[in-house]
Amino acid sequence: TIEGDHVARFDLPLAELQAYRAELEEPADFEDFWSSTLAEARAFDVDVRLERVDAGLELVEVFDVTFAGFGGHPIKGWFSRPRGVEGPLPAVVQYNGYGGGRGLPFQHTQWPSAGFAHLFMDTRGQGAGWGEGGDTPDPVGSGPATPGSMTQGIEDPETYYYRRVFIDAVRAVDAVRAIEGVDAERVAITGGSQGGGMTIAAAALSEGLKAAMPDVPFLSHFSRAIEITDGFPYGEIVKYLAVRRHAVEQVMRTLSYFDGMHLARRASAPGLFSVALMDMICPPSTVYAAFNRWGELRGEVAKHIEVYPFDGHEGGQSYQWVHQRAWLREHLGH
Repeated sequence: TIEGDHVARFDLPLAELQAYRAELEEPADFEDFWSSTLAEARAFDVDVRLERVDAGLELVEVFDVTFAGFGGHPIKGWFSRPRGVEGPLPAVVQYNGYGGGRGLPFQHTQWPSAGFAHLFMDTRGQGAGWGEGGDTPDPVGSGPATPGSMTQGIEDPETYYYRRVFIDAVRAVDAVRAIEGVDAERVAITGGSQGGGMTIAAAALSEGLKAAMPDVPFLSHFSRAIEITDGFPYGEIVKYLAVRRHAVEQVMRTLSYFDGMHLARRASAPGLFSVALMDMICPPSTVYAAFNRWGELRGEVAKHIEVYPFDGHEGGQSYQWVHQRAWLREHLGH
């Protein structure tokens, strides 16, 4: 669906969504895969570099930030904080939607204006689909792929694109904790759509986070998503398999390592989700597949979901930020 172009509700009724427990498709070596991937990434120093930029802002100061992501590859971002405020400050790390980039340095002012340090992470290999562009190449190639990022290296979990991206997201948390003036004990993460899927992954693979806020998250319950929506980017997988007919089993095995409903089980931070019931990009049942399993392997983990009954993939937009700000006031004590 295009923003503002809505369809009738096509997924399960809300009462069924609230009780929806998708069958897990978790590979036996899921834990080993991610622990070895993390160990490989953390063999590289996070190597945070900050360069002050003139963003034309009087009340917020902005830095061009570079840190080491997957494979030690340089990942760009914008780090901003309220000007003249004594630290240490709580921090919000934010991940971007599919196809977008970090944009321009003056664009990410909401969180620092609210008193937080803020790291907006560029997404490797993206930034030419919408917005004002990105600055982080992906130096790793792949085999056959459809246009977009969803199928790059998809026939092997070791080479899949989101293995690199999810580790970049974790390293962004490591990076913000290493910046002077940030309270490393009070870090939250957030993002919408693809950024929501990255938030779920980073919540599963990072320790000590105070809050995670996935907004209309993408990259969850792949097996259902590719069957009930013909929207893109999930449609990239369908298009790929319509040609690579022999690769269905390999592709679904790969995706099981990156599925938000499997990663969500391992989250330890309180979670604030949002879902839109007319969302054809990230169908509501795929969001609830992750939400309903949030933190189940970590004991009692607080969670809440804001429901937008008449919205598509735009979700709650600024209304959701109001909920997020209140949620962080509660969980970061700020």
